[in-house]
Amino acid sequence: MDIRIQNLSKHYGPQTAVDRIDFEVKTGEILGFLGPNGAGKSTTMKMITGYVAPDEGEILIGGRSTREHDMRSHIGYLPENNPLYTDMPVMDYLGYCAALNGVSNSNIPDRVREMVKVCGLNIEKHKRIGELSKGYRQRVGLAQAMIHDPEILVLDEPTTGLDPNQIVEIRQLIRELGKEKTVILSTHILPEVEATCDRILIINRGVIAADGTADMLRKQAQGKQILHVRIESAAPETVLEALQNLEGADAVLPLDAGAGRFELQSLPEAHIAREVFRLCVSRQWMATELIPYETKLEDVFRNLTMN
Repeated sequence: MDIRIQNLSKHYGPQTAVDRIDFEVKTGEILGFLGPNGAGKSTTMKMITGYVAPDEGEILIGGRSTREHDMRSHIGYLPENNPLYTDMPVMDYLGYCAALNGVSNSNIPDRVREMVKVCGLNIEKHKRIGELSKGYRQRVGLAQAMIHDPEILVLDEPTTGLDPNQIVEIRQLIRELGKEKTVILSTHILPEVEATCDRILIINRGVIAADGTADMLRKQAQGKQILHVRIESAAPETVLEALQNLEGADAVLPLDAGAGRFELQSLPEAHIAREVFRLCVSRQWMATELIPYETKLEDVFRNLTMN
């Protein structure tokens, strides 16, 4: 079930939390929704899920406006703070959530058992939620979001409190769910976004700052090639001067000049590795390192959200 956001805005008094944003998420797509604290992520998610009404714009879910149709039964939502009834046993809580979300009484036991299995809750299923660790409470939150088998999942920081093994398991689960559901995933763990999401949308100060795959964002953010080069059998001063004079070179930084190691940054869209190779062939120098470095997603995020 597709989601289409059109000219969406939300204000809290004089503060604009979300400012006329537009984007779309297709069925079978996992969208990584990123932004610094206070950027408008959670507000946007709350509007999509129907917890907060927008001031302006439209949210179309499966082609139907949420202003005219109640679409909450099609959505599973895990809020950032994961509110739970801590006095309830896990099984009772999931059954309660299933009933709230319209699961028929005859199907509730099967759905509860399936979510217990899928979310790895079996050994803790008879405990009260208040007795669980933070990681297992997060699993209960995921289970309640999926209990009614919704077409859309909106997950705000779903791996908070999980250990590395649990993170891998939940990541695999989200990938599997994303094959047939529409998933919006918010997280501050940027490697998790790259491992899980098909597309990344970055919001900053209520507006969309970037939208695309991780590779696309890297290219848009910098467009430069960075190489770590080590050239032996030549004086470091000679190597430095030759690298600085290469066509397409923007900057040359010594990493270990005495050992002939330098960082070489190209001008946008220049193919500097070819020029280094040609230089070494023409001078009969031995290049023992020629390592390309990609712009990190963390750097892209900072560049887009620091101003």
